[in-house]
Amino acid sequence: MADTLTPVARTATRLPLLDLLRGAAILGTLMTNVWIFTSPGSEWGVLQGSLAAPDVLSGPSPARLAETVFRFLADGKFLALLTVLFGVGLAIQYDSAARRGSPWPGRYPRRAAFLFLEGTVHFVLVFAWDVLMGYAVTALLVAWLLARSARVRQVAMWTAGGLHLALIGLLTLGSAGRPDSPPRAPGPAAVELYARGSWAEQISFRLENAAVLRIEPVLSFGLLVFLFLLGVRLYRAGAFTDGAGGRRIRARLAAWGLGLGLPLNAATTLGGEDFYLLGRYGAAPLFALGYLGLLGIALDRRWLPGFATAALGSVGRTALSCYVAQNLVCVLLCYGFGLGLAARFAGDGPWWVMGLWAGVGVVLAAGSWLWLRRFGRGPLEALQHAVLSPRRR
Repeated sequence: MADTLTPVARTATRLPLLDLLRGAAILGTLMTNVWIFTSPGSEWGVLQGSLAAPDVLSGPSPARLAETVFRFLADGKFLALLTVLFGVGLAIQYDSAARRGSPWPGRYPRRAAFLFLEGTVHFVLVFAWDVLMGYAVTALLVAWLLARSARVRQVAMWTAGGLHLALIGLLTLGSAGRPDSPPRAPGPAAVELYARGSWAEQISFRLENAAVLRIEPVLSFGLLVFLFLLGVRLYRAGAFTDGAGGRRIRARLAAWGLGLGLPLNAATTLGGEDFYLLGRYGAAPLFALGYLGLLGIALDRRWLPGFATAALGSVGRTALSCYVAQNLVCVLLCYGFGLGLAARFAGDGPWWVMGLWAGVGVVLAAGSWLWLRRFGRGPLEALQHAVLSPRRR
């Protein structure tokens, strides 16, 4: 039996903070993904540790320090924030169905199937490390849990989180227990594929190696369930509303998330590659809650300039379109069948990579703002709405 909706869950008012957070999460995931596009071997290089921050202690320099801080602030944090927000979105859809008196999950499996299809197309044609497929599968389970009692959801949430931490802990112990080995590097075939290979060859490569390239959502499924349900819980507690209760929750999230997340993430970063999984899939989600609280406080206290709030809000309102667009733009700029910037600037240091992120971010913010001046939804959001909306006769 579905639980009784709280007054917060009954509101149909759009919450500006959610759009701001979604925009930050989308641009923040690019802060991590941009290193994939620009590294030798690109998508395959992730499996050889291309996402790990450089060892700043072995040879400190301004460039290495800047890259380390840039990666540290992003890796895993904004992905976790985006996952929490997907859970919030699912809770909003559940409450919308409840207000209409519609059964649940009702038509939601169709929405999840469409999201999985979008993710599959994105994976095959654009980017191997897609998140949409994993979100679609997780959403089906969480949608079913939303119709259960709060007690059932609580047990599911903490069980999923505990199993995930146990898995990551075991993998970390196994990695730390191995003898030291020389740094890994993607093979020359993978480097050549992304530096000079055709689009068709890259598609074929993704399909041939799909089982390996789709390992992240399998590895992190427990974390996805936990963060989805955490998003539901935060939404129903009023964490995204303008009232005093919401501000208190955001202040606590900022204090605990940053207070504990910062030292834990610093420790895993300094621990090196052996502790990478623990950092990305263990400590980073805690830091993400700190970001949630901090951005909420910044909006409450008007710390952000108006243009920044508008830019992030526009990206957030077109989050799905911007997520796909940023990956598509980076593919066309960095891979060999496009402009081939990754090979052209290989070995030139991190500054151009961070500049690429900033440039793409500005384009997305400006493009989404201009689009929303004429249309009510982003391109992919409009397509999804057109396909899934009930047709009236």
